[in-house]
Amino acid sequence: MQAITIIGCGDIGRRVAALYQHEGAKIAGMVHSKSSVEALSGLGIAPIQANLDDTDTLRGSRYQDNLVFYFAPPPRIGERDTRMANWLSSLEANNLPNKVVLISTTAVYGDSAGEWITELSPTTPGTDRGLRRLDAEQQLKQWADANDVGFVILRVPGIYGSGRLPRERLEKGLPVLNEAECGFTNRIHSDDLAMICVAAAKQEKSAEVFNVSDGHPSTMTDWFNQVADFLKLPRPPQVSMQEAEAVMTAGMLSYLKESRRIDNSKMLNDLDISLEFETIKKGIAASG
Repeated sequence: MQAITIIGCGDIGRRVAALYQHEGAKIAGMVHSKSSVEALSGLGIAPIQANLDDTDTLRGSRYQDNLVFYFAPPPRIGERDTRMANWLSSLEANNLPNKVVLISTTAVYGDSAGEWITELSPTTPGTDRGLRRLDAEQQLKQWADANDVGFVILRVPGIYGSGRLPRERLEKGLPVLNEAECGFTNRIHSDDLAMICVAAAKQEKSAEVFNVSDGHPSTMTDWFNQVADFLKLPRPPQVSMQEAEAVMTAGMLSYLKESRRIDNSKMLNDLDISLEFETIKKGIAASG
C-alpha cells in the first residue's frame, strides 16, 4: 500500500487524495486549523496538525518511503519561502520521502510581453510572490540533490473550478482592465490539475519541471466576461490601466501587469495525458 503525505491539504490536495483513495493508498494530510483537521478526518484522510511557521510542530511526522505532495503556499510577504525552509529543516536523514511533487507558479517567469513560455525560458520573476515561489523551487532542488531524493516541480497558473469562480466579485460589479490593455493570462481547471499532479508523481524521471496550463491563454477580461455570461450576471465595467491603478488592489495589478502564454506541450507529451477541460468555456460550465 502506497503511503502519501500532502503538505497543505486544501482543495487541490483533497482532489489528489480522492484519486489515490480509489487505488487504496494510505493518505495523510498536513493542515493548520482544527476545522481542517476535522474536514480531513471526514474524508478518510489521516490529519497531521502542524504550523509551517513553527518548526517545533513539524517534528515527528513520518515520511520514510512516502510520496510527498507539497502544496502549501509561501508566506504572504518577503522574497523567501520560509515555510519550505522550515519543512526541509525538520526532516531527518532516516526519515526522508522518496519523492516530492511541488506546486509552484508560472509567475517565476515574470513578464514576457505575451510571448510563449516553455520550461527552458528564463526565470525572472517581477513580483515578490514569484520570487517566493522560485525560492521554494531552488530550496527543494538543492535539498533533493544533496539527499538523493526525487522531485518534480509543477509551474501552475490561475486555478479555477468548483467553488473557485469569482461570483462575489462579479456581483459587486468591480471593474476589470479594458480589453485593449489586457495581457495574456493562463488557467487550469482544478480537476485537471489534480490529475496532472498524480501523473507527475507516477512518471519515472526526476528533477523534472512541467509547465501546467490548458494551452488556451486569453485575457483576464475575457475570463471575467465568460464567467459573468455563464452565471447570468452583468459583465464587469472596464477601466483603463491608469484608472485601474487607482481602484484595484496591488495583488490584482501584479497579475494585470504581466503577460505570458504558457506552452503545455511538455506536460501533455511527457506525462501522456489528455485534459478534460481544454477550454475555459467547458471548464466554467462544469464549475457552476
